[in-house]
Amino acid sequence: MRTMVLLVGILALAIGLLWVGQGTGTIAWPQSSFMIRQIQWAYYGACLAIVGAVLIWRSRR
Repeated sequence: MRTMVLLVGILALAIGLLWVGQGTGTIAWPQSSFMIRQIQWAYYGACLAIVGAVLIWRSRR
């Protein structure tokens, strides 16, 4: 169970950081993404990254 929570946390953290990068315009991949330079996606990504970090922290306890 701990391994599963850790994997989900890592995945959530990675996707959250990608969304932050796309939402702020730092990461323009893929070029046709509707999320690029849309600040609400940066907020969604930050929330998801925090959830991922909490899951990683919980799995390590």
